[in-house]
Amino acid sequence: MSSSRERNAPWKGGKKGPQRPLNRKQDNVSDEWLWGWHAVSAALGNTARKAPERLLATADRTKEIEARFGRQKVLETLDPQVIGNHLPAGAVHQGVALRVPHLQAWGLDAFDAKPGAVLLMLDQVTDPQNVGAILRSAAAFGASGVILQDRHAPKLSGALAKAAAGAVDAIPSARVINLSRALEELAELGWRAVGLAGTAEKTLNQALNGEPTVLVLGSEGEGLRRLVAEHCDELARIDMPGGFESLNVSAAAAVALYEATRTRS
Repeated sequence: MSSSRERNAPWKGGKKGPQRPLNRKQDNVSDEWLWGWHAVSAALGNTARKAPERLLATADRTKEIEARFGRQKVLETLDPQVIGNHLPAGAVHQGVALRVPHLQAWGLDAFDAKPGAVLLMLDQVTDPQNVGAILRSAAAFGASGVILQDRHAPKLSGALAKAAAGAVDAIPSARVINLSRALEELAELGWRAVGLAGTAEKTLNQALNGEPTVLVLGSEGEGLRRLVAEHCDELARIDMPGGFESLNVSAAAAVALYEATRTRS
């Protein structure tokens, strides 16, 4: 006996018996995809990327892709709903989705510790929307790169890449196992670390001095962990005369990057 859900499903086919439901997700739904026009077009234009595995697009997006990037061997022109069936529920794909190998992470020694250079380090910031927004701000303000903790950071794909609006391919990123050791290595390479903490005595403006600087941000709930904070050269707070105690971590990153840009200028 079939269930109510089975009886009411919108089947194709009719007389010869039920076939696959129209709205059923495909078996290969994955969060490894990139979706959204900015994320996909940035990935297609990034020569550091390996060749894409699949590229799904609506008819209009197919024309845009071919006009901008030429013919793509893996391009499939599909209806918007069919594209959505390959993606997590709720993904706003804007008519395009790309499955491509992840970018290779940078080593810490690849970042040039030149005067005015700024890196961001994220201490257990795990929300994909926040990390995506931080990458976008880092690219906008000319940061040298972003350092993530390998086991406590989301993959640079899916919703994160959509929120980053192309910044995943515009800003270098590194993944490290231990942030404290990474700060020690960066110090040997000429970087100075400033950790953001709401209880710090100095303001960020007072702590920045134009030297190559790693801005270290903690998660919204816990802030910087003790060992990470102890490996910073200084702790500083964002001056907030309005009286609020803290900002969303992505907003704090944008403010910190703006302050660093002013110091650099």
